[in-house]
Amino acid sequence: MSSQPNSNKRLLIAVAVTAVLAIGVTALLVNIFEHKQEARNAFFRVVDLDDNTDDPATWGKNFPLQYDGYKKTVDMERTRHGGSGALPHKPDAKDPRTVTSQSKIELDPRLVTMWSGYAFATDFREERGHAYMLIDQRTTRRVTEFKQPGTCLNCHASTYVFMKQAGGGDIFKGFEKMNQMTYTEATSNVKHPVSCIDCHDPKTMSLRISRPAFLEGIKALKASQGVQNYDPNTMASAQEMRSYVCGQCHVEYYFKGDEKRLTFPWSKGLQVENIYDYYTEVDHKDWVHKETGAPALKAQHPEFETYNQGVHARSGVACADCHMPYKREGGMKISDHHVRSPMLNINRACQGCHRFPEQEMKDRVEQIQSRFLQARDSAMDALVDLIADIKQAKDSGATDADLKAAREAQRKAGFFIDFVEAENSVGFHAPGEELRVLTQAIDAIRKGQNSLRAIQPKKAASTARRKSGAPAD
Repeated sequence: MSSQPNSNKRLLIAVAVTAVLAIGVTALLVNIFEHKQEARNAFFRVVDLDDNTDDPATWGKNFPLQYDGYKKTVDMERTRHGGSGALPHKPDAKDPRTVTSQSKIELDPRLVTMWSGYAFATDFREERGHAYMLIDQRTTRRVTEFKQPGTCLNCHASTYVFMKQAGGGDIFKGFEKMNQMTYTEATSNVKHPVSCIDCHDPKTMSLRISRPAFLEGIKALKASQGVQNYDPNTMASAQEMRSYVCGQCHVEYYFKGDEKRLTFPWSKGLQVENIYDYYTEVDHKDWVHKETGAPALKAQHPEFETYNQGVHARSGVACADCHMPYKREGGMKISDHHVRSPMLNINRACQGCHRFPEQEMKDRVEQIQSRFLQARDSAMDALVDLIADIKQAKDSGATDADLKAAREAQRKAGFFIDFVEAENSVGFHAPGEELRVLTQAIDAIRKGQNSLRAIQPKKAASTARRKSGAPAD
């Protein structure tokens, strides 16, 4: 008689458990379905975007997650060996900024010696995030106190729409017109730092190259490798494009000819020797060094060239994999548009490939960077010594012929040191290559100093002949 209630109780429990399981399974299936729908609908079209939409806030209405990351590039968080750090600044009519970054030339006066007579010797600060790229250029003394061409704007503003309109729909023609403007005229035609339209096709959202200088530069590079008429917009893989869009600006360049055409010197290759040989062949110099008279070169920011010499490039890792790693937002997988140092995002930037604790990864990177800085300091000290030696010889009456070899050594060593100093990974993008470049610089300095030593016996013999009444050489 008592077994009946127990059976009913067990039945009720079984029904309840079944109902809970059914609810759980249903919730799980609904969640999976919702995530699949999220993944299928990568964005919701709130506004129409076209090839004239350069305001990132407008794009942000359709892509709020990406835009939220883009806006975070205002941060100024430092790593041990990089980043800007925020310094208060009193705004005025010429400079409306309330915060700026540390002056590099105040921290390291050797840079002033290396760039003596050039605009960089007056103002050079720690780089800040993409959000500041336009305002920082507009307010640097290199622009406000020196006449600069519109070419400078190529890497510091959203110029695609401006170039297209200036060229009547042809960005190459617009690019040429912008280059030949004054900086003041050119910058009045743009409103935003780098924007969505500079890297994305507004119709398909696929990555694209919008900068003529990169299109010309990569075409010349590929031609040197036997690939003719290369067009990254039709021939590059999706993974290659995740580096190419960065390489539109993070590169070495120069202003070619009277038209100031922005040119990437890649027709001989991407290594520093290739670029130095190119500049020698076309007889290019950026300025004449004020103290020594050497025809000097200023490296810009060759991250793309240096990255291509490193293990990550050889392994197929793109710039965006580390600086804009993928992340999950609900059911969507998106690139993090908060572009920053991987050291501030180790979990997603590094640990997807490297199965080591965060602190271990951080320590490895900082060790590479610390060793690079030691080597860079040795090279910089040697370069400063060479400059002093050339100046002393020049002041003592050495001729241009006497100083030719030493000046060429200064030109080469200065460019090689600047090449790895100006690229912003502190030696990490290609550690072996960057240390090799510094040793080449030190070797050039040694040879330059040896050439100066050879002048002394010749001068002494000439002086002795003059005193004896014999004709001097």
